[in-house]
Amino acid sequence: MTEDRPLIVVLGASGLVGSAVTAALARRPVRLRAVARRPSVVPGGPAGVEVRTADLTVSGELAAMVDGAAAVVDLIQYGGGWRAVDADPAESERVNVGVMADLVEILGKNGGPEPPLVVYAGAASQIGLPPERPIDGSEPDRPLTLYDRQKLAAETTLRTATTDLAVRGITLRLPTVFGLGPPETVSDRGIVMSMVRRALAGEPITMWHDGTVRRDVVHVDDIADAFLAALDHPDDLVGGHWPLGAGRGDMLGDVFREIADIVATRTGRPPVPVISVEPPADSPVTDFRSLTIDPSRFRSITGWRVRVPLSQALDRTVATLVDGR
Repeated sequence: MTEDRPLIVVLGASGLVGSAVTAALARRPVRLRAVARRPSVVPGGPAGVEVRTADLTVSGELAAMVDGAAAVVDLIQYGGGWRAVDADPAESERVNVGVMADLVEILGKNGGPEPPLVVYAGAASQIGLPPERPIDGSEPDRPLTLYDRQKLAAETTLRTATTDLAVRGITLRLPTVFGLGPPETVSDRGIVMSMVRRALAGEPITMWHDGTVRRDVVHVDDIADAFLAALDHPDDLVGGHWPLGAGRGDMLGDVFREIADIVATRTGRPPVPVISVEPPADSPVTDFRSLTIDPSRFRSITGWRVRVPLSQALDRTVATLVDGR
């Protein structure tokens, strides 16, 4: 009976990462509750699926959504990136930090033989100015943007609640993620998808630097696998933060030129140029520093690794868009 299966709740299920996580969980024999502001698209599978819509900043909504949960995957994020956070600090704080504070308070009152598991989506950029070497999670956190300070505040709230035995918290700090979810998914946020769209429109791909800045660029399907790996190996992960990445550090100039070439192959047009332009005056300094990630600590516990080659993932993404997604 499905009622005997553990209930996993995904908050933020209609976003890019959320849609990939719910699709992966739908293939498992669990009860799955997909929660977002707009209806989520969850493919069929062995899971018993509920799709719920809710504004989790409204009193009482969050408690109803996580009632009975054995595990919660928290992908809640104020939309639009760091600029949107800067434009509305109060509302972004309520979403990025307040929902986590409410969540751990609610789950801490639920009782039961074991505290519920919470797997939270943090950001690798929370460390602030990155070192020259790949980061591995041992670095001190000195966030430079309001967005990263809010992400760190939510993570700290989760860690404190874990120490107090209210929940069992795990933070996965995400790299540069890209890909396509269902058509309803807002999946164009992020530098990779922005440049894919520019190339498809025949516009030059622009960089705010000389192209040697490195990022760990990871397809969303691999990130979804990491969340499932965390759900499968909680005991050795609880209480920690775990940076995820490919472990290679891709030069963005190379990534953008590959995008231009793939789009040219798929459309039959000449590749668009990849050019350096003057950056906006408000660009954070971290945009001009390489951030590469060593995920070996997480890999040693879970066995997770990036399995979708970057070239294949980019080609798949472009092909889907060219075919008229």
